[in-house]
Amino acid sequence: MKLQNELTIAKEAVRQASVLCASVQSSLGSVVQLDKADKSPVTVADYGAQALVLNILAEAFPEDPAVGEEDAGELRDPENAPLLSSIIEQVQKVDSSLERNRILDSIDRGCHTGGPSGRFWTLDPIDGTKGFLRGDQYAVALALIIDGEVVLGVLGCPNLTVDPYVSNPQVGTILYAVKGQGAYRAPRSDLSRAFKITCDQISDPALAVFCESVETGHTAHGWSKKITELLGSKSKPFRIDSQCKYAAVSLGQASIYLRLPTRPGYEEKIWDHAAGYIILMEAGGRISDTLGQPLDFSVGRTLRNNQGIVATSSGVFDLVLQATIESA
Repeated sequence: MKLQNELTIAKEAVRQASVLCASVQSSLGSVVQLDKADKSPVTVADYGAQALVLNILAEAFPEDPAVGEEDAGELRDPENAPLLSSIIEQVQKVDSSLERNRILDSIDRGCHTGGPSGRFWTLDPIDGTKGFLRGDQYAVALALIIDGEVVLGVLGCPNLTVDPYVSNPQVGTILYAVKGQGAYRAPRSDLSRAFKITCDQISDPALAVFCESVETGHTAHGWSKKITELLGSKSKPFRIDSQCKYAAVSLGQASIYLRLPTRPGYEEKIWDHAAGYIILMEAGGRISDTLGQPLDFSVGRTLRNNQGIVATSSGVFDLVLQATIESA
């Protein structure tokens, strides 16, 4: 499974979207946004990043549908004209050839329902919008799914350091993986400077660093505390927004990422996990839901056959999963 053309296109699409998002975040005081029915915010950067990525994919792979988080329905309402104007302005800073209707149509390409057959892309244009609005970590997350299996993933992490262990580290990282070909990171400014990444080799969970969501609504922190107590972990939880948690475990900066259900019946969205999933797996990690079941990306736009996420480096996975089940 080569997929080199797909990987090249996907990396460039995520790079361009990361440039747009970083530009918008640098002027957060003037960011225009909508609030969805669930009260989660959608910003100029969410819409602009989706427009850029899905336009690039449409030009390169016109037969490929996409599952995207956003749609352009509300943007066509006259009352949201200021928001649309801001989106157009930001998109054209990156690609001046894109005009209003092409931008709206590109956003709307994310309407695919997913499923078990064929190939499609899934995109979260800004995973961690609340972190983005706080000026913290967020990610542009793109993945390719073929016959229900994630085979390629790219994560753009505009605020993540390329190498945190050097003085004056460069900020802005792209992580990517293709099934069976390993996982890599590169600076956003030069995608040719890629380095292979691997998870840590820790086997004692007492030494492991836990990676958790900042937002309390995203994971059950009380349940997580029970798990850390069962494992005897003394490390302070590493709280970070978005699929940057997958990046942290894949880079060996943390060992464990738990996303524990906060309410019955909640279904994780495929765009919230697909890219991070394949990158972590290719970096040597292991992932299941909180019951030990493999993640099933073949049933539509959500992971409705799964409950929560347990993602770790391989040496501690079995013990972490056991503690998760016992403490439920």
